[in-house]
Amino acid sequence: MKTGEMSIFDHLEELRWRIFKSLGSIFLFAILTFNFADTLVELLIAPTKNISQQLALQVLTIQGMFVLKWNLAFIGGIIFSIPIITIQLWKFISPGLYQKEQKILLPIILSAFACFIIGGVFAYKIILPFSLDFFSSMITANIQNNFSINYYFSFVLALILGSGLVFELPVISFLFSSIGLLTPDFLRKYRREAIMIAVILSAIITPPDPISLFILAIPICLLYEISIFISMLANKIFKN
Repeated sequence: MKTGEMSIFDHLEELRWRIFKSLGSIFLFAILTFNFADTLVELLIAPTKNISQQLALQVLTIQGMFVLKWNLAFIGGIIFSIPIITIQLWKFISPGLYQKEQKILLPIILSAFACFIIGGVFAYKIILPFSLDFFSSMITANIQNNFSINYYFSFVLALILGSGLVFELPVISFLFSSIGLLTPDFLRKYRREAIMIAVILSAIITPPDPISLFILAIPICLLYEISIFISMLANKIFKN
């Protein structure tokens, strides 16, 4: 049975405070992250130092570096606030769930966070160095590898965030299977079509280059097979 009943106004008031606490956490961690912005910049440009053709990154506007550091601080604020946001989401949703749903919701949220981190690390450690090395080698003679640092960071962050979202495929499979929208048989029957759609979506959310897309297509296929197993597990849990 569900654990509690609240009026719509009580729900809205609680939601307002949950959002306020989450935004306060993001703001606080963004300020703290800004103090380590230089370290983050060094971390994100590190892959450019291990490629065959050296890249030269340039700041092209007076306020460019300041804006860049605050953008990194904001993203860091969101990432470091995920545990607090997760707790606030859990406290808001859990009273309206059945006991079986309560037991499984928090692991789902934590799994989604873990999958996102794994996807981001995969992009940073594998896709990014390969892409940088490949494209920098395409430069012809008498042309220098000089790039705007803002464009570079947009490329890197889009790649990391996009890869993190793609790695959420097993979690999405579990959620949809738990409410009866997906079955293992359906996933097996439309395997080719689903993988094609996933590849197209990854092309939209990642930087528009074929190298990143090709490398990302390999884990997409593996993740899809894992999603079939996850769907079997979800159907077994929620049918009992």
